[in-house]
Amino acid sequence: MLRKIILPSILLVLAYGFWASPDFKEISAGVAIFLFGMLALEEGFKAFTGGTLESILRKSTNRYWKSLTFGIASTTVMQSSSLVSVITISFLSAGLITLVAGIGIIFGANIGTTTGAWLIAGLGLKVKISAYAMPMLVFGVILVFQKSKAMKGIGYILAGLGFLFLGIHHMKEGFEAFKSTIDLTQFAVAGYPGLFLFAGIGIFATVVMQSSHATLVLILTALAAGQITYENALALAIGANVGTCVTAVLGALSANVEGKRLAGAHLIFNVATGVVAIVFINQFLWGVESISAMVGIAATDYTLKLAVFHTLFNLAGVMLMSPLIGQLAKFLEGTLKAPEVTAVEPKYLNDAVLEFPDAMMEAVRKETLHLYDNALEVLAHGVSLHRHEIFSDENLEQIVQQKRKVIDVDIDVVYERNVKALNGAIVSFLSEAQTKISPEYSEDLFALRTAGRHVVEAVKDIKHLHKNLSIYAASDNEHIRAEYNQFRLQVGTILRELGGLREDALDPENITLLNLDGLTAAAEEGDVVSNGSLDRLIRKELITPEMATSMMNDSAYTYDVSMKLIEMGGILFAAQAMELRETERSIKLDDSEMEAVVDEINAEEQELKADSKIKRFDASRIKTASAG
Repeated sequence: MLRKIILPSILLVLAYGFWASPDFKEISAGVAIFLFGMLALEEGFKAFTGGTLESILRKSTNRYWKSLTFGIASTTVMQSSSLVSVITISFLSAGLITLVAGIGIIFGANIGTTTGAWLIAGLGLKVKISAYAMPMLVFGVILVFQKSKAMKGIGYILAGLGFLFLGIHHMKEGFEAFKSTIDLTQFAVAGYPGLFLFAGIGIFATVVMQSSHATLVLILTALAAGQITYENALALAIGANVGTCVTAVLGALSANVEGKRLAGAHLIFNVATGVVAIVFINQFLWGVESISAMVGIAATDYTLKLAVFHTLFNLAGVMLMSPLIGQLAKFLEGTLKAPEVTAVEPKYLNDAVLEFPDAMMEAVRKETLHLYDNALEVLAHGVSLHRHEIFSDENLEQIVQQKRKVIDVDIDVVYERNVKALNGAIVSFLSEAQTKISPEYSEDLFALRTAGRHVVEAVKDIKHLHKNLSIYAASDNEHIRAEYNQFRLQVGTILRELGGLREDALDPENITLLNLDGLTAAAEEGDVVSNGSLDRLIRKELITPEMATSMMNDSAYTYDVSMKLIEMGGILFAAQAMELRETERSIKLDDSEMEAVVDEINAEEQELKADSKIKRFDASRIKTASAG
């Protein structure tokens, strides 16, 4: 409702301004061109966020000072604290960085954004930069039409810079021409009333334009033309600094609770910094004068003094808030709590991660792991084992042998509550992501979809296995009980090994697909038809025909569960070391080599059995000799 009122009002004011003054038209056109340049610049840098920026972000946030430095450097390079804020929110939502690291980046971005004021005050207003704008636009537009993603990105950056320069030129010219029509300094307000009034105007202008850079350019060009007083320009700069956090707040609306917490930190930091700047304005002015005299800034060069002031109060804000960052994070975590849900819902999937490929891929991978974690209850209880038993250091075979009581679990209920809805959310998200992601990510996206399907199918197979296992795992027939215990042991062993591989995968030196080959070979060898167990039991009439049929079917279910879990592990845990994926695939055993491994395992088992028989025979002879 508010948007429906504000937008028409702004359009009416602009239309009146265009009619009343051609100079106002040039200033407005300059702002519009500048904002379009910001959009082009952001689009250009987004072309390079498909791995490079994300990789740097992961490695640059394990310490507070690193995340602060990253925020300063990235904002200085991209000249857009808004883009850095949105990227940070998306990565925090995907679980790639901590809240403290995200807050550090936001603090750094506020310092980094001050470089824009220095560039405009020191270069943009003293050099005819429109002369550089035209070549940039020409080369930029040519590169934008190239097929290469990198060339397109460079093209957008060049075009963006060209539009920025052109916008600054038009704003500068508009304010210079405005002098002959009206002197805006007559509307100046001195003292604290002026500070609060013009700070409010700065906030409003930044909220409307969604860019503190654009507001600063407007302030600097107006100050250079003498259309606003130095004191009011300072207040406008404070307001622009507070208003810039609105972009982060809007970006967090589609994010999860972590993204909202970061936006809250951004808002608290900027408001606190603005209040400090207004309350201690006289002390800041003294600091500006001292620094200006020290570095040789002329007493009447108010644009450079404004850049000094902008940097000074942002640095003061970071110095003030840095010792409190831990308390700030705890306050936000306590205030903005994750909503309580009765059914399992996605933890990492949200619209905020869709714009950045690596963040989106990591969010889907973590959500698929979340799906697997929720399926573990069904998978473990389906073979009458508890998760703490599977992931303990105790001998799993002994646990299976000793634990004959079947766990009563309604697999359908748990599946509906913990697995089905979550998998549906992942599939829906992947369908949307497929339309936005570049082709080079399609293979990994399809692999993650496959991993989720394997988890769901494994749960469905466990449901079929559980039906007969509930009968035969506690049967008085020791032979059928032993076979079903082997099924239980096989599934439990794979779940335990996958848990270990999941931990190992945190080390990028691990080549997890090779480790999974051993599990695959064991699953192949465990099939009761191929290993001869079924024929032996039938031939010796140790089980009934009904038992044999159930045993054959459930062996197939066990094999299917095993293979689906192994393939899922290969996708999810190998994804931790993406740079090794191709190497892993190239040296992974093919089907013929896998058969050779299975044959070798069978041969070793036969040899062990033969050795065991010889030892028993020798022991018998010794007993006989002793008795004689």
